[in-house]
Amino acid sequence: MSERYFEGIGRRKESSARVRVSSGSGKFIVNEKELDAYFTRHGDTNTILAPFAAAGEKQSSYDVSVLVKGGGVTGQTDAVMLGVARALIKLNPELQPALRKGGYLTRNPLVKERKKPGLKGARKAPTYTKR
Repeated sequence: MSERYFEGIGRRKESSARVRVSSGSGKFIVNEKELDAYFTRHGDTNTILAPFAAAGEKQSSYDVSVLVKGGGVTGQTDAVMLGVARALIKLNPELQPALRKGGYLTRNPLVKERKKPGLKGARKAPTYTKR
């Protein structure tokens, strides 16, 4: 790879995404598939491309390559979005205030709560019997 790219890592829940942004013709590849073929749910592509809109950049002038692993659809979508935002910061540091204001640089810390001993799940308790 002789072409220069800028990399950003995004995480959410159990998902982790490595995003590489380089100048190009607007291709967006996720795990060797097109963006719309990988994220088929309505609104996921808008969420992923939101950092480009917030930064005032045209997505069509960049090639984006993503390797995403783990988790479910929502976690992967948010992980890719965070990775795209971080890669754009490395590409052009002057975009940071706009992306920060839009909330695209903040990692969502919510993760699944662990199961506790004596309980059926994280918080659900067995049925109480008086006798």
